[in-house]
This record gives sequence, C-alpha cells and structure tokens, in this order.
Amino acid sequence: MPKTIYSFLILFLCFSCNSETVEPAATTTETIYFPPLTGTIWETKSIASLGWKQAAVQPLLDYLELKQSKGFIILVNGRIVMENYFNGHAASTNWYWASAGKTLTSTLTGIAQQEGILNINNKVSQYIGTGWTSETLAQENLITCKNLLTMTSGIEDIANGDDVSPSSLQYKADAAARWAYHNVYVKLQDVIAQASGQTWNTYFNTKLRDKIGMDGAWFQSGNNSVYGSTTRSMARFGLLMYNKGKWENNIILNETYFNEATTTSQNINLSYGYLWWLNGKASYHLPQSQLTIPGSIIPTAPNDMFMALGKNDQKIYVIPSKKMVVIRMGDAADNVNLALSDFDLTLWAKISALYQ
Repeated sequence: MPKTIYSFLILFLCFSCNSETVEPAATTTETIYFPPLTGTIWETKSIASLGWKQAAVQPLLDYLELKQSKGFIILVNGRIVMENYFNGHAASTNWYWASAGKTLTSTLTGIAQQEGILNINNKVSQYIGTGWTSETLAQENLITCKNLLTMTSGIEDIANGDDVSPSSLQYKADAAARWAYHNVYVKLQDVIAQASGQTWNTYFNTKLRDKIGMDGAWFQSGNNSVYGSTTRSMARFGLLMYNKGKWENNIILNETYFNEATTTSQNINLSYGYLWWLNGKASYHLPQSQLTIPGSIIPTAPNDMFMALGKNDQKIYVIPSKKMVVIRMGDAADNVNLALSDFDLTLWAKISALYQ
C-alpha cells in the first residue's frame, strides 16, 4: 500500500466521541433498524438472542486479530451483533476502502441516472468529450458508461497499471468483448461531475454520504481516488444496500438499478455486477486474469451474498438471506493482494460457525 495512504490516515480527521450502543425493545416482528444520521447511538442485538453459538465468537476474533484486522462489524437487520477493533484501531479511526469503494461510484452512477442527468447506455465521450483514451474514435465511441460499470471497456488492463491518462488507455478489444478488472471505472466520476455540473465530492456528499450519516472523504493516492471512513460508516453503506437502496423510507438509489447492480451484468464474468462481486455463481474471473474458474467465489459463504472487495482485504459482505451485513477493515491478511484471497474462505467458515 503506497505511503500516501498511511500519511493520509495520520492526517485524516478522526471523531473523538465514544460510540454508544443500545439494546432495542423486544418486538414480535422486528423491523429493520437504521441508526440516527447524527450521534453515535446504534442499537445492538446479542449473540444469545439470535440463538447463535457463543463458543464460536472467540475463534473468530482470534482469527481476525491474527490476520491483521483493524475493524470488524456484523449487523443483523441493521443492529450491531459484533463490533470489534484490533491492532490499535478504534471506532473513531478512519481507514481506506481501497477498491471496495468502487461500489460507491456504482451507487452514485445509479443516483445520477435516476435523476435523469445521465444514461448508463450512452457512450462515455458524450459526457467527457472524445480523446479520453488513445483509441481510434470509432473504438472509443463503443465504450459506454455501462462498460465501465461492468469492467468490459476493452481497454488494456495490465501494461499501464492504474494510470488513466489518455496515453495509458490503450485498445485491447472492442467494448463488451472482454472482461478485465481495470481502474478506468474512475472515469465515471468525471462523467458524473460533468453531467451534474458539480464536483464529484460535492455530488457524492449531498446525494449519498450525508443522506445516510456517513463520515469520511475521498483522497488521491497515486492514480487512484480512494475513500476513507470509520468502520461504522462502511457499515452504514452496507446497510443501505441490504435494504435495496432505501434508508428508512427514503429512496437513495432506486430498486431497479440496485437489482441490476447486484446481479450478473454480462456473460463473461458471471460473478460481477456493476462494480459489485457476486457469490454463488457458476464461475468467476480474478483480477488480471482471463481464466474462467468454475464454482462460487467463496463456497464457505451464502450463495446470495454480494460483495465490495478492496485491496488488502477491505470487505463489505451483504447477505440478504441472513439479514446480515459484515464489514472488515485492516491490513492485508497475508501478503498484499487485490480483491480476493484465501482469507475470505477461512473467514466465512468462522462466521458461518456462529449460526450453523
């Protein structure tokens, strides 16, 4: 991880107030809970009240600490069941999302579309002008906003790393013909800024962050636009997505786009939506690989799970069938990795032991 990220973490604003939790009153039919937009109160639910296995808690915590974790949260129906911090981290400490933040860009793209200021089926150059790649005009004009959302731009994905300057965005294949994990998705932030007439940060803060009570901010790390926040703010976003884009009765993201974003988006990598990873599919691709791997990405986890996955094991797992959102922040569990690692397999075996 570049030193710029660690410098950011030192300088980034931390919140000094202590987090508070409160047990909800007993109800016959438990509704989904949303924490207040301000303050630190967040309802909790005990392991015992869920009928989960208390004996499975400590092995999970030991594994998380061993694997360089910093923040960990499990929500069930919006209520905190587990919230733990390790290795000098705290509830008020900010950490980077890495590529888990791609899902924030996906969500803002959907919000912009529902406001009528863009259409994901339109070509990217309609919003940011031509010449944003080094491709021919005909090749460039094949690339739509949806291609950026689905990693099917056809742009060369390895030679130039994360650089998204025009000279580095080179032709590899026609748009929609190839799936390849690439930083070019960040051009959607430019699309949204142009379409809205606002800066990306302003649009993001007013349309998403402030509406669900998140903290945090975007910062630049090399060629990457990276989000940083507390673990609870990551959990707030996970909760929004668990509730299909609604925060209480407020529609932040419409359900039509949400459904598109969290289901297979193309026929090459079945385990990829709109910048979301999808579990339980027949096959998947890994970043920087064209190999089709049979089976589910994380066979130890529920098949209906969809995921925001970032470098060094930043994780948002959303599991509708279990009414769960699971967050993990920290350093790489083992060696530096991209989105997926063996850590996911073992972590989910230990999480599943709680309720199986």
